Amino acid sequence: MKNVGNANYVQIDYEIQTHENEGTTILPSPEAYRRFKWTKEYFNEKPKEGYFIWARKSSDRPLITRISISSKNVSQNPANLVVIEKDVKARIYSICNAVKKDLCGNHVGSSKIILKENSRLVMNHFHRWGKEDRVNSGLEIFLGNGSEISDVYKCLEVPMRLNMENNIYLEEGSSANLVMTILAKHGEVKMHDSTFLNGRGSRGISRIRMIGDEKSRIVAHSRMIANDAGTGHVDCMGLLLAEDSSINAIPELVNNNKDASLTHEASVGKISEEVLNYLRSRGLTEDQAIDLVVAGFLGEEDPIVIEGQVIPLKSYM
Repeated sequence: MKNVGNANYVQIDYEIQTHENEGTTILPSPEAYRRFKWTKEYFNEKPKEGYFIWARKSSDRPLITRISISSKNVSQNPANLVVIEKDVKARIYSICNAVKKDLCGNHVGSSKIILKENSRLVMNHFHRWGKEDRVNSGLEIFLGNGSEISDVYKCLEVPMRLNMENNIYLEEGSSANLVMTILAKHGEVKMHDSTFLNGRGSRGISRIRMIGDEKSRIVAHSRMIANDAGTGHVDCMGLLLAEDSSINAIPELVNNNKDASLTHEASVGKISEEVLNYLRSRGLTEDQAIDLVVAGFLGEEDPIVIEGQVIPLKSYM
């Protein structure tokens, strides 16, 4: 196994390697299921693969997981579980990818994140797939009273088909900030995310950024559901770059409590000629101008920093 760098959990096809941080237990999910009876409460069934992270102590050192497909016709089914104990602060970088573009891989992943009372988690997902891969991803996040999560997902190379479903459940005083960024080209993407404000004073924000390039189709359904006196906002923005692409943005607000406040905004369009003309007047070609606008729309990726050293993301991709 090569190029594992500072990763705490690495799975390449079916081969697994782990490395623990102080105060954190990191195991393959099947081993955690066998060792800790309480994990059965969170796994839907006995896992075959995937990672288990149990953070019992705060750490400034980020945890890094990587699940990769490197061989033809590999079919992965990782079931991941992350548990952040009370008052603990943690940061996780989660990387999933295909190392080549023609592997015809199948990746069906499910993840569950449990934040205990007053815990904090910053999580960054980076995905990059081949054009003939198929990917299904499910994520559930449960926030205890006063806990907080910031979850950023980026996929700048989509597979042939990408289906995603995220469900976030917030209790009293908890907050969730979800950012999803997709650049689709020669692929079909379906995204469904739902945020449930189940506790008084809970706060949820869902931001979706989508770019539709050649021969792509994106459907993004983002729901904010208030079951208690919380505050929620849905923000969907799409940018079309090609005539043969489409984006369907569906923000939905469901308010079941008179003291809750829910808002949304949505837009899908193209790069304005005014912006392109201005950038061309500054000496850029049209392609360079489009690339610059797209880069700004997608935003900058947070670097992976370990003990003051910046670790290039490409080391893991």
